[in-house]
Amino acid sequence: MKSRIISISIFFMFLITAASALFIYNDKADYIPDANGGIIVAVNEVEQLIKMGETEQAAQKAAALKEELHDYSMPAPDSNKALIICIIGCVFVAVIFGYVYFSILRPFDKMKKFAEKIAQGNFDIPLDYERSNYFGSFTWAFDSMRREITKARACEREAIDNNKTVIATLSHDIKTPVSSIRAYAEGLDANLDSSPEKRRKYLSVIMRKCDEVSKLTNDLLLHSLADLDKLKMQPERFELISFMESSVKEIAAEQNDIHFISPDYTVEVFADKNRLMQITENLINNARKYAHTDITVSIEKTEKAVMINFRDSGSGILDEDMPFIFEKFYRGKNTGTEQGSGLGLYIVKYLTEAHNGEVSLRNAAGGGLEVTVSFPLKALSTS
Repeated sequence: MKSRIISISIFFMFLITAASALFIYNDKADYIPDANGGIIVAVNEVEQLIKMGETEQAAQKAAALKEELHDYSMPAPDSNKALIICIIGCVFVAVIFGYVYFSILRPFDKMKKFAEKIAQGNFDIPLDYERSNYFGSFTWAFDSMRREITKARACEREAIDNNKTVIATLSHDIKTPVSSIRAYAEGLDANLDSSPEKRRKYLSVIMRKCDEVSKLTNDLLLHSLADLDKLKMQPERFELISFMESSVKEIAAEQNDIHFISPDYTVEVFADKNRLMQITENLINNARKYAHTDITVSIEKTEKAVMINFRDSGSGILDEDMPFIFEKFYRGKNTGTEQGSGLGLYIVKYLTEAHNGEVSLRNAAGGGLEVTVSFPLKALSTS
């Protein structure tokens, strides 16, 4: 397209130049000075005077004619006008071509090269655009499309990496409890449980390891549903204090490592019981796994919110880990050899925010970690 417009511009310049040259040639060929008639008449008069023998008059006439010819200068044809027209025409064509080139051809050529790079899969080079030209809005939209594609590809790569991490994590974390289950099951099969107490111990380990596998698969399911935005909440109105007390007792089972401090008031909330149970279970299991100390659960309320506090007496979380502790698959540097998917706190945060709540962590002054889950009391009744 660019070469075609250049050819057309050159053709028009040639036409203007040729027309100007033809105009100058015709002007010169057709030019007859107005004074030629008077000179011819004067020469004829001198000739007649000579024939009549009046030489003196002829000489005077010839001298006058000579003087007239001496002062006479033939005016040149007006060729400057044609030259000026030619120059103006060429400049006009050049200006039109320059405008078309810089306003249309060059932006279009730039977009063409950019589209070729996009087709080759190169999304990292931005497209410079100017809103003043005819393609300003279009190039802006085109570059916006590039940014959206880049963002989508980054999300796709992150999703693929997350899936790989989930598979690797589950493969590693499920392998350990399954191996323990198999070992203790083989011990039972070989009648190594020589006493009822040893048999109960074997069965207790098997059940605990089954619970670990069940928790890993539940975490994976919650993670998948959260990523797909298909996690359904089923809120209902219930009394929070009694619910938390029964939940803590259920999670504690026969272990006496969890202590619930019951306040002297009641709090009605509108929430999903199952999801609140998952939040409680995840936080208590995390404390059990990494702190290895007793856990205290307490409830506080203000005019605007109700807070559920979980506190242990362990080593807490390193300050450098705090900004990332709620990210999926993140595990702190002081977790040691404990197995885990890195999804526990991520799920706690997701479920809390699904209730329009907030979760925060802090290392307690006297040692240990304190996790606070707060829910707004807007549209809830307290007594």
